[in-house]
Amino acid sequence: MKTLELDKAKKTLAEYAKKVKKEPVIITIDGKPLAALVGISGTDLETVSLSNNPKFLDLIERSRTNLKSEGGISIAEMRRRLKKKLQK
Repeated sequence: MKTLELDKAKKTLAEYAKKVKKEPVIITIDGKPLAALVGISGTDLETVSLSNNPKFLDLIERSRTNLKSEGGISIAEMRRRLKKKLQK
């Protein structure tokens, strides 16, 4: 991982973006992380958008908490419920 102080960044964004194929570039101010340039090849815009959406992340966390406290349902049960719903 490469770090770069914002006030020392002299190249174009395109030049830094090319470097993320090898490793992330962390932009810092006074040594503190401000932003990250990371490669996202092999994914899509929707995945990137959702992975940075606080409401979606909260929903996932609540679902994980519920799963731990209440348990879940089996794949067989899920299929049964979906089949029943589709038959209506």
